[in-house]
Amino acid sequence: MSAKEITPQEAQALVENEGYIHLDVRTEAEFEAGHPAGAYNIPVMFRDPVAMQMVPNPDFLSQVEANFSKDTKVVVGCRSGGRSARAQMMMLEAGYGEVINQLHGWEARRTPDGQVLPGWSMDDNLPKETGNPEGRSFAALRDQAKNG
Repeated sequence: MSAKEITPQEAQALVENEGYIHLDVRTEAEFEAGHPAGAYNIPVMFRDPVAMQMVPNPDFLSQVEANFSKDTKVVVGCRSGGRSARAQMMMLEAGYGEVINQLHGWEARRTPDGQVLPGWSMDDNLPKETGNPEGRSFAALRDQAKNG
């Protein structure tokens, strides 16, 4: 079980040419504000409105498993790469064979020396969309998981 990581441009190439899906594991609000075109949304973490901090989605794996078979080729992405790395490890440990973490996420990541590594949203050549697309929003995927 190896944890592969790729750039946003490499992620798009896998989606376009190799049959991968893009799974955005950010919150619903983050996804709605902007995401890779064609991406699906299942948050690995939620913002707790009382504590105002992120808490794990206890149903993440069951929601993923209800919507995507274990042989689905998946690129996972988030805001800057941390949540998607967590989702990647969870999915690999659950038996998914091909799960690749998209580095730098949607926005960007900073290196310890302050260098900005651009995310998906910073590349004008990568396709983007906003809103909650039918069949790919968290609400739709959550309902699919509940209704089987």
